[in-house]
Amino acid sequence: MSGGDLDRLLEEVRACRLCAPHLPLGPRPVLRVAASARLLIVGQAPGTRVHETGVPWNDPSGDRLRAWLGLDPPDFYDERRIAIIPTGLCYPGRAAGGGDLPPRRECAPIWHPRLRPHLAQVRLTLLVGGYAQAWYLGNRRKATLTETVKAWREYLPDFLPLPHPSWRTTAWLRRNPWFEIETLPELRRRVAAALADPT
Repeated sequence: MSGGDLDRLLEEVRACRLCAPHLPLGPRPVLRVAASARLLIVGQAPGTRVHETGVPWNDPSGDRLRAWLGLDPPDFYDERRIAIIPTGLCYPGRAAGGGDLPPRRECAPIWHPRLRPHLAQVRLTLLVGGYAQAWYLGNRRKATLTETVKAWREYLPDFLPLPHPSWRTTAWLRRNPWFEIETLPELRRRVAAALADPT
């Protein structure tokens, strides 16, 4: 596949208006893709700050995610090495009980199968949150997010599931100290290996 093919596809993605009637702030697909990327981060959907800026993970959740990965912002936003494709590309709106709505169901089936073939250099895909895990792992995921994340070794070398790094995860981290003790060091090691230049 040529770079021109990817450029044309990204133009099509960014022009998508399929869910426009359902998006309170209107469509604004947010993603970063380059054929040279070696790490793919699949999250949920943009929040309001990301929608406003067009910069993925440009919020406190992104700060926590970068800390988990051991990456500073310049490395994290190096599109040549890191691709970012959420499960839903546009901000879905607020849920009645607080928090954001789930990613639109139309999005991942339409765009992920078309984008992934352009990412042949990806060595590791991080599945951040339950929606990303549901789409990529399907019936391989466990009954709960906690069980899926705890079983991260089963999904290597292709995938590494993570909880979503929102403020709501603070209590989860307290209940699951194994994540910071066992998972984070291996996560950082594998991210560094994925991003390292071939020798």
